[in-house]
Amino acid sequence: MQKRLSEIKVGEKVIITAFEKDDIFLKLMEMGCIPGEEVRVEQVAPLGDPISISVAGYHLSLRLDEAELIWVEETVNSQLR
Repeated sequence: MQKRLSEIKVGEKVIITAFEKDDIFLKLMEMGCIPGEEVRVEQVAPLGDPISISVAGYHLSLRLDEAELIWVEETVNSQLR
């Protein structure tokens, strides 16, 4: 089931499937966010914005409006314990 990255809870692992707008695609691609890449939500700020994710071996902070534009799909084992 596809969701937006902004809807994913802390600790969940997902795979990037698509971007909603082409203008943000290049910016996110330069940061390692490419379709097929696995992402894990690490932290959410106390007021909900920004979020911290791990992607391509490093941590990245995204504003919610950016995370809203990234479509993801849950992995088979999406929750790390």
